[in-house]
Amino acid sequence: MQAAANAVQDSMGTVPTVVHPETKPRGDGSTMKALAWFGAQDVRIVDAPVPDITEPDDVILKVTGTTICGSDLHLYHGEIVTLQKGDILGHEFMGTVDRIGPNVKNLKLGQRVVASFQIACGECEYCKQKLSSFCDRTNPSTLQNYMYGHRDAGFFGYSHFTGGFAGGQAEYVRVPKGNVNLLPVPDEISDEQALYLSDVLSTSYHCVMDTGVQEGDTVGVWGLGPIGQCVAKWALLKGAKRVIGIDKVKDRLLFASEKTGIETIDFTVHTDIVKRIQEICPGGLDVALDCGTFHQPKTLLHKVEKALMLETDVSEIVNEMIVCVKKGGRCGIIGAYSGFTNHFNIGALMEKGVRLIGNGQAPVHKWWKEILEDYILTGKFDPTFMISHRVPLEDFPKLYEAFDKHRDGVVKVFVETKFSNPPASGCPKVSRVDEWGKV
Repeated sequence: MQAAANAVQDSMGTVPTVVHPETKPRGDGSTMKALAWFGAQDVRIVDAPVPDITEPDDVILKVTGTTICGSDLHLYHGEIVTLQKGDILGHEFMGTVDRIGPNVKNLKLGQRVVASFQIACGECEYCKQKLSSFCDRTNPSTLQNYMYGHRDAGFFGYSHFTGGFAGGQAEYVRVPKGNVNLLPVPDEISDEQALYLSDVLSTSYHCVMDTGVQEGDTVGVWGLGPIGQCVAKWALLKGAKRVIGIDKVKDRLLFASEKTGIETIDFTVHTDIVKRIQEICPGGLDVALDCGTFHQPKTLLHKVEKALMLETDVSEIVNEMIVCVKKGGRCGIIGAYSGFTNHFNIGALMEKGVRLIGNGQAPVHKWWKEILEDYILTGKFDPTFMISHRVPLEDFPKLYEAFDKHRDGVVKVFVETKFSNPPASGCPKVSRVDEWGKV
């Protein structure tokens, strides 16, 4: 009976779920500070029970660094329907090992580790290929299975659509299958360099690798948030001769030109992006990469249709990319989309022979060691370039508002807890969100 209850019938058959989101609180009644969702644009710091080992493969972390991701804004705005009041958010975090389940043999107490944002079982056919985001056995969502025909892996802090697991925007977090989903952090790199292996670095690298950016390519990057900034850097490291970033946020455009060293287009100035790309890049782009988001339609038609729930996602960026690339060009989608869109230019896709690649949720396990060993440890890629601020956990509600409104040059923020190390040399010192813009 229990096995049947913990299995979901997908298009390939019944697949059992081997981890569960329910967490046992510690017997001493101890509590922690955590960021929880209570409604659209209503996130609060709450006192929540400190989690204990619930299943034998669990690891409990003391969180030493966490952050807010652009995809968290979909939760903040209530666009993911399976959120429940009191859900603890956050999928990008690191920490030190506080407690270890009896089956975990590869970690020790006090060890510094970074978590992948997805929860992988380590044993299914996808996990054996390091495609951790495709894990078959950690997400029991019947809704996702209905919409997609399959399910992604379970994700931390990203609603019951991805399993209902408590997230890492907290002082402690339970990591199911901790022997699989935690990467030891070498002593020679700082927390600021390690944290973003959890998501942003792996996601941006995957976009470039999966879409196939090659030496000599001209690449367009739609969206210059942290993912887009990192995608631009990876594209240059992979040999792109030219990278053009498209956004409307002045601080992001300036950041990209000054710190990432790419060309930029402000689409509030050049409202016809296709025309502008044709002017500055005759013949078209080799590669176009969507690092944007589905919750900000540009045109009135899509604004109306989205407001009336006639579509969940907007096809404007993808349509621009399809038209902007050369015949036979490649378009990669790493921006977060969740459902259905109208007015998709399927004719141009077919007639031009465009390769439209859904990059999927990035398989962190496939890339994080390569990024760590080949790029961070060697100094080829320093993730700290994108850290604009460092704030305490207590400022998370105000940080969400500031991040949503692109206030005060916010790019990527390191959020510290009472367990964090001091800021590394050259990285931002602690400030309070209320102080931003006042100095």
